Amino acid sequence: MARPRRIVLVRHGESTGNVDDSVYEREPDHALALTERGRRQAEETGKRLRDLFGREHVSVYVSPYRRTHQTLSAFGLDPELIRVREEPRLREQDWGNWQDLKDVRLQKAYRDAYGHFFYRFAQGESGADVYDRVDGFLESLFRSFDAPDHPPNVLIVTHGLAMRLFCMRWFHWTVAEFESLSNPGNAEMRVLVLGEDGKYTLDRPFGRWK
Repeated sequence: MARPRRIVLVRHGESTGNVDDSVYEREPDHALALTERGRRQAEETGKRLRDLFGREHVSVYVSPYRRTHQTLSAFGLDPELIRVREEPRLREQDWGNWQDLKDVRLQKAYRDAYGHFFYRFAQGESGADVYDRVDGFLESLFRSFDAPDHPPNVLIVTHGLAMRLFCMRWFHWTVAEFESLSNPGNAEMRVLVLGEDGKYTLDRPFGRWK
């Protein structure tokens, strides 16, 4: 098994929905674009990624959402060094289709009281549902390591919740541990680094709820 030396998780840059949540009433979540600030955030992260990867090859997985594709494009990675696969299982948590702002805000309050992992949005998903599809993606990812020519790097461009759930599954965190963590900022990275003992460690922890 050709296990990668590093697995890099990146949240998308700032989107229009991050600065104005009323946009969800007019546009589908998957169609929301980066703001100009979000594009600059992604470009800055791209500089760090290019320094990290050098001239090594990278296996890239990207959520099908517009903002994640735009984030990946803004990284400016050499197309000759990357293999890109769109991965629907890495999409954002589904909150239903057209969203009523007042209803979503009320449901978020319910979620905060009930628990982010178990609360299921009406006509949408719970954190546990997202965990299940992230788990399925991980199984596919592990199978890809069997290829003798697997690149030494994996890059996953996704969403904040999916990043936390990926690490929860990988490191076998409990639900209580997951609940204590906050999402990374827009275009923030977390890197799983392979050690000499064959185990991965996280380069830095997630923030915690205050």
